[in-house]
Amino acid sequence: MAAIVYFSKVHEDSLSVRYVFGADSAAMTSTLVVDKEECRARPEEGAVDYHFLKASRKIISLFDETNEWPARGMSVS
Repeated sequence: MAAIVYFSKVHEDSLSVRYVFGADSAAMTSTLVVDKEECRARPEEGAVDYHFLKASRKIISLFDETNEWPARGMSVS
């Protein structure tokens, strides 16, 4: 079974980056925040779930590759 999650950056400041994410690019309803200093993500609301893990891992992976927080993207497996 394939899984996909889309994400889009909605805010960035000197301490953190906020993303919306979800299984449908037209209806991303969940939010995560990445702490820039620790390079660690947390859900803004709710519990850690599969889509959160896929989105946060992809975002941090892309940052590790480019040293820039991605504006948008997706993770497919």
